[in-house]
Amino acid sequence: MSEQSVDLLTPVLTRNWGDERAWKLSNYERVGGYAALRKALKQTPDELVNLVKDAGLRGRGGAGFPTGMKWSFVPKDNPNPTYLVINADESEPGTCKDIPLMMASPHTLVEGAIISSYAIGAEHAFIYVRGEVLHVARRLQQAVREAYSAGYLGKNILGSGVNVDLVIHSGAGAYICGEETALLDSLEGLRGQPRLRPPFPAVAGLYASPTVINNVESIASVPCIVDNGKEWFSSMGTEKSKGMTIYSLSGHVKRPGQFEAPMGITLRQLLELAGGVRDGHKLKFWTPGGSSTPILTDEHLDLPLDYEGMAGAGSMLGTKALQIFDDTTSVVRTTLRWVEFYKHESCGKCTPCREGSWWLVQILLRLEAGEGVEGDIEKMLDLCDNIGGRSFCALADGAVACVTSAVRYFREEFEQAYHTPAWELFPYGRSALFASSKEGANA
Repeated sequence: MSEQSVDLLTPVLTRNWGDERAWKLSNYERVGGYAALRKALKQTPDELVNLVKDAGLRGRGGAGFPTGMKWSFVPKDNPNPTYLVINADESEPGTCKDIPLMMASPHTLVEGAIISSYAIGAEHAFIYVRGEVLHVARRLQQAVREAYSAGYLGKNILGSGVNVDLVIHSGAGAYICGEETALLDSLEGLRGQPRLRPPFPAVAGLYASPTVINNVESIASVPCIVDNGKEWFSSMGTEKSKGMTIYSLSGHVKRPGQFEAPMGITLRQLLELAGGVRDGHKLKFWTPGGSSTPILTDEHLDLPLDYEGMAGAGSMLGTKALQIFDDTTSVVRTTLRWVEFYKHESCGKCTPCREGSWWLVQILLRLEAGEGVEGDIEKMLDLCDNIGGRSFCALADGAVACVTSAVRYFREEFEQAYHTPAWELFPYGRSALFASSKEGANA
């Protein structure tokens, strides 16, 4: 990795990940942890909201909505308590930034949760964690216990008169609970299904009370803004997408992992940091933000990885989960696996999503086996037209996005599926990340 490449990195959230026992309170404090909380408690809630708004922090969970603006939507005259809910239900294929952050430095998130709760006037906050990652939940619980013992949580925090209680809640392993209103139903002990909006969570969310829901990285970014100021944060990134963020590279790259860099870096630059696509192969397609974002190809290597750049290319930045696929990969098979995931994870509330995703899988199974018939592609796209935008939440849109974008860029490959199985065109052993056969080992 060249010095020029290293200069592209801006380790802020990840700066202590390599420290010994970084998750311990004493080690977090040693690198300045909870200094931002002390500084925040000397400001008014309105000053903190305006600080985050002026810094230009946008939601890091996928939508990119301005965080400070979302905070300002909380009504001040509502007699019910205000709640902060942190969405840590990271479970989309390819998405893997929040779990390592919580595992390596849970106090970064805890400190952000306390400051954010104070800013919006919430005395109760929840971190909703994906149910399967028990080790992460335990680490968060340990960090919360340490914060209570040190006086950072509970009643009269650091003698300020501010009260904040933080609860770690493990979900039951349903991807749909990553949708914010389904998450709220799950928190209330109900079956996780999207709610009809309005009313929006800011007005009637958890327990029908004003609720702010933010992603892990959004809340974890708050302490550094308080500590360093809005000018420091907005000096990174692009004009409309400010600050630094964590990009996750996985798949056919030499050095997959987390790369914290300014918003607007390109995939070409990130690939250089990751050592490039594996030897002997070239990039075929990639996702900018997980499987729910429309795929892109090598012609998009130099587009800025920010909200505007991806929207201009007909995709979305999403969670910045950059799945890299080389020329050994079958687009038909990959699309099938993604749609199978969405079919399985559909809550079943909406007919277009419940039935449409099932029918998409049936057609893709036929195409993967080389048994497609004339008109299958058109039928699949027609199904997509009847699914996307016709459901309560964006799960259906994600299922549609991977299909329509795959056909847009690789229609010929889908047409070949009318007569040739995908495993003959692209033997699966060759695309495997870890060789498990003689074929894979010799690829």
